Amino acid sequence: MGKGLFPSEYYDSAYSINFQKYYDLGYRGLILDIDNTLVPHDEMHDDRSRELFKKLKEIGFKMCFVSNNDEPRVKEFNDEVGCFYVFNAEKPKIKGYVEAMKKMGTKHETTLFVGDQIFTDILGANRTRLHSILVKPVAKEKYFHIVLKRILEVPIKGLYLINHKLKTK
Repeated sequence: MGKGLFPSEYYDSAYSINFQKYYDLGYRGLILDIDNTLVPHDEMHDDRSRELFKKLKEIGFKMCFVSNNDEPRVKEFNDEVGCFYVFNAEKPKIKGYVEAMKKMGTKHETTLFVGDQIFTDILGANRTRLHSILVKPVAKEKYFHIVLKRILEVPIKGLYLINHKLKTK
């Protein structure tokens, strides 16, 4: 199994990440997936996501949403927080990630990615040579094709966790 499917790190939630730590390490750009990374599918911001983006802006991050959704969904989500966005990104292709870095004016080594799916988000971020963070979905999946992907992700997450535990001992 290729390491391209393993995230650099794995967190319970995008809301539990210490983003200040990454900024202190030199990361300046943050690429984020939207659906089930920050909010349930097709939902808009809640108080928790609004607070997160306020905090990220205060830290100094430039941010870009990269989504496989169409423009109305991504634009509407972005409009409230005023970041950059890339729609129809065709993840795991690298084009959306590269476009996001161009918009933010960042490079691979200064850009962090956060997403909830291995076969799209993490694979694409790794192919783009970004530090990739996998998070658990914020809600139960409602789309059948994503439920199937989640089932296929289980052994990869297990191997990642076993490998990670062996490295940290």
